[in-house]
Amino acid sequence: MGMCEEAGLITSMLERAVGWARKYSIFVYPFVTACCGMEYMSAASGHYDMDRFGAGLPRFSPRQADVLLVVGTISHKIAPILRHVYDQMCEPKWVVAFGVCTCTGGFYDNYSTVQGIDTILPVDIYIPGCPPRPEAVLDGLMKLQNKIENQKQTLRQS
Repeated sequence: MGMCEEAGLITSMLERAVGWARKYSIFVYPFVTACCGMEYMSAASGHYDMDRFGAGLPRFSPRQADVLLVVGTISHKIAPILRHVYDQMCEPKWVVAFGVCTCTGGFYDNYSTVQGIDTILPVDIYIPGCPPRPEAVLDGLMKLQNKIENQKQTLRQS
């Protein structure tokens, strides 16, 4: 095995280790605006226990979070604030749209409601439902973990 092959092997093993570590250390910033917040709380409670997925400790500072969990209806008035919160987050960062109002505007087809947050932010995972069941929330969380683990890790070389 040549020197370049050994370096490639070590780099790929390091990328897998970093992906595994990121997968189980998700720091969520819950941006809760509406009734789906109750369903988020039930998914985080002891019965469903999001903590077993490594996402149980919410961070209420965007600078300490890597997943923006947008929960509920987003109006055009609050959209710039949501974008500001997203911009304050460090890379790598992911966005989860929680509930049908967040994903598509829901039944609020009017001038004041954003018709899907993907018009203002890049969304990684959509969790549909009005409100989504806790099982759907956990399924979305597991899909996000798979995406994080399989994503190409950016490793700094000094």
